[in-house]
Amino acid sequence: MEKGYLCLVLHAHLPYIRHPEYEHFLEEKWLFEAITETYIPLLRVFEKLADDGIKFRLTMSLTPPLLSMFNDGLLQDRYLRHIEKLIELAEKEIERTRWQPEFNRMANYYRDQFSFARWYFAEKCGKNLITPFRRLQDEGYLELITCGATHGYLPLMLQREAVRAQIHYAVEYHTRCCGQPPRGIWLPECGYQPGDDQILREYGLRYFFTDAHGILHASPRPKYGNFAPVYCPSGVAAFGRDLESSKQVWSANEGYPGDYDYREFYRDIGYDLEFDYIRPYIDPSGLRINTGIKYYRITGRTHDKQPYNPDWAREKAANHAGNFMFNREKQIEYLASFLDRKPVIVSPYDAELFGHWWFEGPQWLDFLIRKLYYDQQTIKLVTPSDYLTMYPRNQVSTPSLSSWGYKGYNEVWLEGSNDWIYRHLHYAAQRMVELADTYPEATGIFRRALNQAARELLLAQSSDWAFIMKTGTVVPYAVRRTQSHIGRFLGLYAQIKENRINQNWLQELEAKDNIFPDLDYRIYSSADRIKRKVENLAFAL
Repeated sequence: MEKGYLCLVLHAHLPYIRHPEYEHFLEEKWLFEAITETYIPLLRVFEKLADDGIKFRLTMSLTPPLLSMFNDGLLQDRYLRHIEKLIELAEKEIERTRWQPEFNRMANYYRDQFSFARWYFAEKCGKNLITPFRRLQDEGYLELITCGATHGYLPLMLQREAVRAQIHYAVEYHTRCCGQPPRGIWLPECGYQPGDDQILREYGLRYFFTDAHGILHASPRPKYGNFAPVYCPSGVAAFGRDLESSKQVWSANEGYPGDYDYREFYRDIGYDLEFDYIRPYIDPSGLRINTGIKYYRITGRTHDKQPYNPDWAREKAANHAGNFMFNREKQIEYLASFLDRKPVIVSPYDAELFGHWWFEGPQWLDFLIRKLYYDQQTIKLVTPSDYLTMYPRNQVSTPSLSSWGYKGYNEVWLEGSNDWIYRHLHYAAQRMVELADTYPEATGIFRRALNQAARELLLAQSSDWAFIMKTGTVVPYAVRRTQSHIGRFLGLYAQIKENRINQNWLQELEAKDNIFPDLDYRIYSSADRIKRKVENLAFAL
């Protein structure tokens, strides 16, 4: 019998980026890179494990913006064009490196990887990656959970209707895409505010995650620390992140991805090769960008990088998987020696770490799951739902307000570079509630305008824009997205109130910002909130 449990959680999310008004748009490549380097490699690992008869359980959030992009025909077609260009580039690289065996082997690898991605995407899953994720869910390997509708940062939303709208449509859209309602939620940026769990309960969600200090600073203090969930007063369970296992994978200095034999992310032929050669495969403006073809290993803290050796990297991935398993065994054995229940170690990671940032990440995960299945009997992989089924009785405690990220208390999303956005978001949320309450049964063009106003507000609330402003990556784009969605919302608000809706402009917005085609603006209705409170009270009684 196992002595404890490991709960691996992958949070798969990208901001909603879709620009039909341009033939090429640089930031759309974030999705294309993630499909090629993360999502398809992970699916390939999961499916091979299942084919080999290895029983595993893993929790994965697919956020509504990501699901919406998976469903979008324009982005599906653009991805196919993107991957076909990469196949063409890899073929050229095979020829260019024919006298450089240390590079030619990897050029062949990339050609095979890109060709597989194209076949998998176009042929196996009919251009929609939801299909294989849903199949793995239905077969019992993955527990798919949701997130906020647009990854809006909930602790900084003053209007409860705004929080409720993020949760309401997240659950609705997830159920439509994945075939069953989610049992849990990854709160955007792990941001929790006491009381939000009551809203989660209203929509049937059984659990969520916090960073470690969210549980450790709960009131009253949790008896089992982060190694068992607590029930909020609402009855929704909160699971805390384990710091030790997270650090081994996440830390830039101490984590596995920094090993010198692993592939160097920051050396890409998009920057290394002659401009005339690489120009057809970078941005049409001439801006050099990553292509995904990289030939060097990390080597060390030096600019003198050595050629990548996939055999060395594979061996390191196997060793690191064994080390991770060994450390979790010892951790669980120690905890089990004095706890009166089997502990659970919750290890959550951004899914895009695996394959995109950490090239060997899917390999490491494959080795880890196989080793856990064959090489030990101390640990069993579970999902939060599994653990709650085994241990339905848990301590009641209220987690503290918390997030992950710098300092752990909202600061990434509320500081000097981005604090200006919130007065506009609060104002727009108030106006959206007003619209929903004023026009409870709108039809025709008025209903379309109200639905589009709700879309613009949801898109403006994405936590990604504040995050980008803080990290300083593509700040002008994040500022422009925030300003444009707020501006469009205010324009629609004025036209609705003045009964002068510009149908051509509305149609243009519906074509550009087309996330959630079935969205109903009444998710912002305060009447809906009162109705749910009554239903919840009746349920409690």
